[in-house]
Amino acid sequence: MRKHWLKNSRRHVTRLSAVAAAFAAKIPSPDLRRLGHFLRHGWQVEGLLPFELVKYFAFMALLAMLVSSLLLSWMISNNAKNVLLQRSEAYSQLFADNLNRQVFLQFVLPTVVRYGRIALSEKKQYERLDQIVRNITRGMRIESVTIFDSRENRISYSTRAELMGKRNMGGLEYQKALNGENTTILISGGSLFSLLPGMPEVFCTLKTYVPFRQEDHLGKRTGEIMGVVEVTQNLADDLQAIVALQARIIVVSLCIMAILFAILSLIVVKANRIMARRAKERLALEEQLNKSQRLASLGKMVAAVSHEIKNPLGIVRSTAEILKKRISQVAPGNEHLAGIIVEETTRLDTIVREFLDFARPREAAMTSESLNTVAERVVRFMEPEFAGKGIILELALNPRLPTVFMDSEQIYQVVFNVVFNGVQAMPEGGTLGLSTGLSAAQDQVILEVEDSGVGMEADKLEQIFTPFYTDKNRGTGLGLAIARSIMEKHQGRILVESRPGQGSRFQILLPVKKLGQQ
Repeated sequence: MRKHWLKNSRRHVTRLSAVAAAFAAKIPSPDLRRLGHFLRHGWQVEGLLPFELVKYFAFMALLAMLVSSLLLSWMISNNAKNVLLQRSEAYSQLFADNLNRQVFLQFVLPTVVRYGRIALSEKKQYERLDQIVRNITRGMRIESVTIFDSRENRISYSTRAELMGKRNMGGLEYQKALNGENTTILISGGSLFSLLPGMPEVFCTLKTYVPFRQEDHLGKRTGEIMGVVEVTQNLADDLQAIVALQARIIVVSLCIMAILFAILSLIVVKANRIMARRAKERLALEEQLNKSQRLASLGKMVAAVSHEIKNPLGIVRSTAEILKKRISQVAPGNEHLAGIIVEETTRLDTIVREFLDFARPREAAMTSESLNTVAERVVRFMEPEFAGKGIILELALNPRLPTVFMDSEQIYQVVFNVVFNGVQAMPEGGTLGLSTGLSAAQDQVILEVEDSGVGMEADKLEQIFTPFYTDKNRGTGLGLAIARSIMEKHQGRILVESRPGQGSRFQILLPVKKLGQQ
């Protein structure tokens, strides 16, 4: 009979384990549907793919801005260089025209009148022409002036004495000038790399060739071409300034791009962290949703099945108590069999009650009471257990502890579960500390339970508040889950610290509120 009844009892326990789904029953079905819709559709709007596209376009825009800045710097410097060349060329031709007039009026005519001919090989004539040319070029950015003979490609005069008398130095530009055409040639070199130490310097030389003609008294050129004038300008300083300007534009552009890149990088890193956190939260919500959906259907069984289970248990217990009395009369010595039935039905009734408490928590009857009263009540109830297991109680209750707004029965259940777990963690005896006090900000009362038991590993510490998690042979694993649910209802917290072999410390924190305060 005993084996048969125990077999049926285990079957009842197995069925009751399914009632553990009551955890999900606390979430209404419409809320579950809305949560599922959010997880299935809402995250598609804020998913990772659109953000990856934003990053791609942002970096591409940054690259485009950098290329545009470099292109703009090149266009600006190139335009400045072209303007410089145009103005220098116009200036050189204007100077050559003025030089033609002054040399003709101040040297050619007076020399022909005085000497009858022009012979620059004579020292006086050469010095006279050299003085006139240098007076004209004084203060101007002219590097050299050279006059070629029109009858042969020979230098008749030059401000550079070493070139005097040299032949075939004119080239194609000399021939064009003899045909009456003004020509300009640019010789330049160097780049941005010229700003670096040890690199070749920037150089730029502009040569202008104009025909040397006779002029009448009105300043108009007439007659045959008497020679070719070559005017050389050194524009290295101007080109150096343009290259430096280009370098400054590029450096400023790179600095601006670096700042933009740094800002964008910070935004991207922060956004990545946010998206990673959201993805993690999404996975957690999906996991919770899946678990809740699985348990929700089973949780509906609690209301219908609980009464059906409790009633037979009550009948079995009552019957067992009656049988116990009769067995003592009919078959003395076998009363323990009925006692086992009473004990096991009592345990099953406790399990059913725990399931009901977790699935359908009672409404809290809030009153203003002291946490010391609850602690003393738990100590009085647990004193036989302490004495039986050799546990030394260290009680330190703050006599000035303010009252808190709470349901004393539910808080008693929380404190009892914590203390009972501490007793179970010390099977060979030990020390259990129970104290009350105020937080540093004096806005919370704290009840602390510390044991010198076996402690817990980190992975177990993360699971102790999970419904139905237990490492004990007997028990539903709902005690701490119910405790945390009660604390959340009271807007409080339950914290735990533990190390293997060093015991555990639980803290129950309740806000200090006056009666009726929201």
